[in-house]
Amino acid sequence: MPFARVPLLVLQIGLVLAWSSGYVGAIIASDTGSVVRVLLWRFIGVAVLFSPFLWRAIRRGVTWQWLALHTVLGVVGMFVCVGLGIQSINLGLPAGTGALISALQPLAAAVLAGPLLGERVVRSQWIGLAIGFLGVLFSVGGLTGSDQVLGYLCSFASMAAMVAATLIAKARWSGADLGAGLAMQMTVTAVLFVPVALYNGVFWPEPSWRFGGAVAWAIAFSTLGGYGFYYLCLMRSGTVRTSSLIYLTPPVTLLWAWAMFGEPMSLYTMAGLLFCLAGVALSRGERVVSDSAPARPTKVCIPAEGAGSPKSCDPIPKLTKC
Repeated sequence: MPFARVPLLVLQIGLVLAWSSGYVGAIIASDTGSVVRVLLWRFIGVAVLFSPFLWRAIRRGVTWQWLALHTVLGVVGMFVCVGLGIQSINLGLPAGTGALISALQPLAAAVLAGPLLGERVVRSQWIGLAIGFLGVLFSVGGLTGSDQVLGYLCSFASMAAMVAATLIAKARWSGADLGAGLAMQMTVTAVLFVPVALYNGVFWPEPSWRFGGAVAWAIAFSTLGGYGFYYLCLMRSGTVRTSSLIYLTPPVTLLWAWAMFGEPMSLYTMAGLLFCLAGVALSRGERVVSDSAPARPTKVCIPAEGAGSPKSCDPIPKLTKC
């Protein structure tokens, strides 16, 4: 796996930065006149870019189970998650409220990871998840609310779709074929967005630098960076540890908005960022171990040379005498 030697911390930082860039990308896309058009060509662009990986995998031979897995991940983790997230904003749900609902993802993943994946969530991780959620409350504390019930439902459904995709990927995908897997998921998502774009009359790309920049941003940061880093972190660490990083995205998103668009920073945001950092640190917990994993032996005893000599025992990791 090409990213096996990259430190996990580097991947986690990349995930937080890339996942937080979605808000900036939405602002850039809204300036083009149609967010749906940008979304469609974002997924088409990545599907074409990664098509050599998919073609190579098909030539080597893929199973129906592999095709079904990545079709489901494309439908649930990309089309449903992104589509309903955008629709919630279109229905008037403030970005801060949407970020708060998205921040329920780590808690939902932690609740379901035990019974579905056999992952143990230790006490420090539950405390960290609670502190992280408190940090998100601080980050969006000064933002306004919305009475759009349908917008809330779309946002909750978007969050639930990402949780479902996370659990499915962790249970069924090793991540070894990341390029081919993402290509398949992007292709499925692009095909599903075609009728949506046709219905809204925004299928054809807009010949402008603004549209090209919006698509390039969405491909580089929100898609390759966001989903790529997310699945890499998920395969290298546990479900709870990876999902807890989502807590950092609301305050970092507001930092993006301050740096690029001059949106004001509040004390709520700074306090929330500190709480989120503390929550993520605690959520790292112990290394996640499946309940079904075989136990490792604690000692290996080898008889020493010579009659009557004691046996030398090699408990892991140092040598002792028993």
